[in-house]
Amino acid sequence: MKAMVYHGANDIRFEEKPSPQIIDPTDAVVKIVKTTICGTDLGIWKGKNPEVADGRILGHEGIGIVEEVGDAVKNIKVGDKVIISCVSKCCTCDNCKIQLYSHCRNGGWILGYMIDGTQAEYVRTPYADNSLVPLPDNVNEEVALLLSDALPTAHEIGVQYGDVKPGDTVFIAGAGPVGMSALLTAQLYSPAAIIVCDMDENRLKLAKELGATHTINPASGDVSKQVAAIVGEDGVDCAIEAVGIPATWNMCQDIVKPGGHIAVVGVHGQSVDFKLEKLWDVFKHAAENQAMKVVLEAD
Repeated sequence: MKAMVYHGANDIRFEEKPSPQIIDPTDAVVKIVKTTICGTDLGIWKGKNPEVADGRILGHEGIGIVEEVGDAVKNIKVGDKVIISCVSKCCTCDNCKIQLYSHCRNGGWILGYMIDGTQAEYVRTPYADNSLVPLPDNVNEEVALLLSDALPTAHEIGVQYGDVKPGDTVFIAGAGPVGMSALLTAQLYSPAAIIVCDMDENRLKLAKELGATHTINPASGDVSKQVAAIVGEDGVDCAIEAVGIPATWNMCQDIVKPGGHIAVVGVHGQSVDFKLEKLWDVFKHAAENQAMKVVLEAD
């Protein structure tokens, strides 16, 4: 089969690979109908995750048709059209039992990372009963593909963990697919303002069309000052980091208000600094009000 294969930093090749086979009785093999590229894939390509093995097929999002199932698979059958979850979950470990599926001790984000992924003609999906979602024929496949990762990740890790509430002010660093998904789903909670920050003017134009009340291009000047001019000197209630680099993490630290929330959706490939010399006042306020939650999560 044809597949997109990683061979080290800045070396990705479209080449022939063996078709996947059932390994565990809970597996399924799915023929890919639609797949897409995540920012995480771009990070792997650029060398952000050196732990990824040479020869790994990339990708963790997809729509497909089930070709084969293991003996223990009960809810999914051959011929089903399915959404492939970016997270493989056993639903039996301690983390799965408290719905921390991304930290499943037997799975988690492994597709296109620790095992071969979806940017191929076929993919083996572990824990098929828990990690494949049947897709009705009348649902648009390109729309459904967003449910594989970008939209639910942005909603849960960004918006829900960021505790966005009616009347809040929200800052989103990064207007890629996940940042845009955070923009869309944040509006379900009626915030007063949503500020989207990106260096691409085309993305910022689309962000305004999708509901951003304000947009900021860092090239136009100090982001903190621009945010303060919009929401006041205290900063925003929720800052969502959707890039995964130190610069955007620092940006979010600089503009979150006392008692506010920072939700990290971007996948970071290097360590970042907590500016405790500045954040101590935020933490002090949070401790007094039991208010602040800094969420460090990845898709």
